[in-house]
Amino acid sequence: MPNAAGNSIAENLASVRERMDRAARRVGRRADEITLIAVSKTFSAEAIRVAYDAGLRHFGENRLQEIQAKRPQLAGLDATWHFIGHLQSNKVRPAVELFDRIDAVDSVPLARKLDSTAAEHGKRLPVLIEVHLGSEASKSGVEPSGLPALADAIDLLASLDLRGLMAVPPYSDDPERVRPHFRQLREFRDALSERLGRPFPTLSMGMSHDFEVAIEEGATEIRVGTALFGSRPGKAG
Repeated sequence: MPNAAGNSIAENLASVRERMDRAARRVGRRADEITLIAVSKTFSAEAIRVAYDAGLRHFGENRLQEIQAKRPQLAGLDATWHFIGHLQSNKVRPAVELFDRIDAVDSVPLARKLDSTAAEHGKRLPVLIEVHLGSEASKSGVEPSGLPALADAIDLLASLDLRGLMAVPPYSDDPERVRPHFRQLREFRDALSERLGRPFPTLSMGMSHDFEVAIEEGATEIRVGTALFGSRPGKAG
């Protein structure tokens, strides 16, 4: 299935995996330590199925109405679905029903609502805390100063499984300018692990334009959309 860039999703996946491998080897890591999440928001169920057939198993979405429409067309796929955007409290119930993981918890009230809803569904829900890095007012996430208290609160919630941290740093055409943010998130994760006395294996950071640097700084999950699927519908370039 050709995408907007003219390449097939399978060809793009091979290119992304090669980039992952090179980045991992530069710092003595293995690419198979890193989970590739295909950011499939705005792309069709057909494109997701093609990506699945090419070998992808993790998909990221952030629009509930869109995923509600697509999921029936994707029945039978043994995939893991990540909610990767800002989750409003009034949409917690459908999010818990539709997604396997919530990757962007940013407040205690949201965490408590996720916990009670997951308990009603008899599931222990893996979650990540989203940390706000940089000064962009448009970005969500807990401020670094509030991270310890939020982590402490989530750690007490029986139906949530806190796995680690995620962040979307400020965009730059030069990935090296983003490196300090990735390093900072890793340091926050390490401090959290020391504070709570257990490992937090997941560090979700890096997108199509900067994931190599994120991998060099310790990312265990990267979120890639355009490098796999091509330009998003309605966007040029």
